[in-house]
Amino acid sequence: MSNYETRRGRLRRLIRRAHADALLVTNFKNVTYLTGFTGDDSYLLVTLDDATLISDPRYTTQIQEECPDLELKIRQPTDRMLPVVAGVVEKLRIERLGIEAESATVALERALAKCLSQVELIATNGLVEQLRVIKDKDEIHQTRLACRQAERAWDVVRASLRPEMTEQDVAAELEYQARRFGAKGLSFPAIVAVGARAALPHASPSPERLDASDLLLVDWGANSGLYVSDLTRILVTGRISPKLRKIYGVVLTAQLAAIDAVGPGVTCEQVDRTARKIIDKAGYGRAFGHGLGHGTGLDIHEAPRLAAGEKTKLRPGMIITIEPGIYLPGWGGVRIEDDVLVTRTGYELLTDAPKTLDDCVLAT
Repeated sequence: MSNYETRRGRLRRLIRRAHADALLVTNFKNVTYLTGFTGDDSYLLVTLDDATLISDPRYTTQIQEECPDLELKIRQPTDRMLPVVAGVVEKLRIERLGIEAESATVALERALAKCLSQVELIATNGLVEQLRVIKDKDEIHQTRLACRQAERAWDVVRASLRPEMTEQDVAAELEYQARRFGAKGLSFPAIVAVGARAALPHASPSPERLDASDLLLVDWGANSGLYVSDLTRILVTGRISPKLRKIYGVVLTAQLAAIDAVGPGVTCEQVDRTARKIIDKAGYGRAFGHGLGHGTGLDIHEAPRLAAGEKTKLRPGMIITIEPGIYLPGWGGVRIEDDVLVTRTGYELLTDAPKTLDDCVLAT
C-alpha cells in the first residue's frame, strides 16, 4: 500500500466520525498530500471506500505519471468544475458530503448546495490538516533534504557577500543557489534586513546596502520539491557592539533552552514559555512579540503553533521551528531559527548552520 493510500485510509476514519459519506477536498495542498498530484485546479472526492480526482485535460499526462492508480474524472474545457463534481457525487449516491470549511468559500458552499440540492453538506474543520501534523518517513526525508539545500545555499551566499551588495541582491542569490543545489526554489520570499530594518520580523528585501550597518538578519528556507525548511541567522558585517553581544546572547540562550525542552508529551506552550522566561528575565519580554515557532511541511506555516495558550502536546513525527527574537525599533533585531523533529526519545535538530556569535562574524 502506498503512503497516499495509507493517508486516505486514515482520512476515511475521520470522515466517518464526521458522519459524512465522503469529503470533497478543495485545498490543493491537501490534494497533493493525499494523492501525490502536484498540479492545481483539481478537487479530490474521498469516499468511504474509494477516491476520485476531478481535473482537466491539462493534467492528464501528469496525473498518469504522479498517481496512475487513482480514479480519474477529466472535465472537458466546456465543463465547469462544480457541475462535474455534482455529477460524480450523484453517481456515487452520496447523501452527506463533507466540505473543507477552511478552504471552501461561502460562494463555493452556496454553489454546491444549489448543484446538490438533495445532498446534505457537512462543514468539516482540519480533517486532512490533522493528519499532516505527523510526518511519515518520506516526509521527514524530504524535509531533511530541504534543510540541507537551504544550508548549502547559505554557505555559498555567506562566502560571497560583499559590502556593496543590497538586501535584494542577497535574496536573489539565495534563490539562485538553492536551485543550484536541487531545490524547487525558496520556501518563501527571503527576509533580508540590514541594521534597524532587522526590527521588522517580516522585512521585505530593499535596496539597502550591507555596509549601511554592522548587522544583517536573513530568514530563508528551501523547497525540496514539496517539503520546506525555515532558518534564520544573524551576520555581523562590522564590529560586535556590547548591545548586540548582550541581545544575541539572550536570544541564543533562549533558543537552546527551548530546543532542549522539546519532547513527546510536552505542550507547545511549555516550550514557548521556556524561551519567553529567559527573554523576560533579561528585560526584553515586550520586544518578543510573536510565538516561538510553528510546524512546517507542504506549507511553511502548519500546525502545531508554539505560543502561549497552545495546549497541543508534541508527538513524534512533528516538525517544528524554534525561533525566539528580540526586536528594538531604531536599532535592529535578532532572531535565531532552526527546524526540529520531535522523536520518541526527545528531538533531532534538522538544521545546524553555525550560530554562535563568533561564528556569525564575516571575515574582513
